Amino acid sequence: MQNPNQRCGVISIVGHPNVGKSTLLNHLVGYKLSAIANKPQTTRTNIRGIVTEDDFQAIFIDTPGIHQRSGNLLNQSLNKEAIASLEQVDAVVMLVEAGRWTGEDDLVLERLKDTTLPVILAVNKIDKITPREKLFTFLQEVSEKREFAEIFPISASKGNNTKELLEKLVSYLPESEFIYPEDYITDQPVRFICGELIREQLVNYLHQEIPYTTAIDIEKFDETETLVTIHATIWVGKKGQKGIVIGKQGQTLKRIGSSARRSLEDFLMTKVMLKLWVKVEENWQNNPKHLSDLGIISKT
Repeated sequence: MQNPNQRCGVISIVGHPNVGKSTLLNHLVGYKLSAIANKPQTTRTNIRGIVTEDDFQAIFIDTPGIHQRSGNLLNQSLNKEAIASLEQVDAVVMLVEAGRWTGEDDLVLERLKDTTLPVILAVNKIDKITPREKLFTFLQEVSEKREFAEIFPISASKGNNTKELLEKLVSYLPESEFIYPEDYITDQPVRFICGELIREQLVNYLHQEIPYTTAIDIEKFDETETLVTIHATIWVGKKGQKGIVIGKQGQTLKRIGSSARRSLEDFLMTKVMLKLWVKVEENWQNNPKHLSDLGIISKT
């Protein structure tokens, strides 16, 4: 029987790159939906994570980080994705790093200046701040940036104060029927999440050698009762980058594949056969068709 007092709504998580938005989403949902590599541009599209309890359904949008540099079409698309997430939502979580307010935080705040939505400031990574007085000083400073509906110091990675944050966010949701079935944890297809998990390992292993000029295309996804077979192409933007991804005698690609396979098996809860190929498309991050084919921008 439906609970007449149940709440349901959409909450956007915004902030500059690498502030912990994906980690917070994954923690709230209790599942690794969004790549959490410690690098900017890890999230490239708005990912919905769904938390459902008896009396509420909170739909979180993990957005690409809003950033100042937007020279190529990929970066411009990321900014547009993040800003578009502010439309038709019920509340906004602005995530910042404890003890560190940047120009990009000012840019996010500028994007929020005209909104009438409740904006909850979540101050992340509090576990890294010592002494404690330094955190209190920072909280006082940020409270003067604008009139936030709430300010929550949290640690997304440790789970500190995230339960309390969720409870407060639910109070801002309207009374409504659930939008998604109760067993949904995301609106993204399994293929998309698998691509994210592969790309996370790519970023982890390559570090600064290939700064985010890579993308993943899942070309084959076959399931049986005991095995999932995945064929994926890693796209790079320059010929010289192909050798870096593959590595000497294929060792780098082998390590990426092994780590990605373990992540995929954890997610899919079954054995995975993963095959990876590396292909070159010069300057793909400025090619609208390629970005559209990869699902990074909408088809027109």
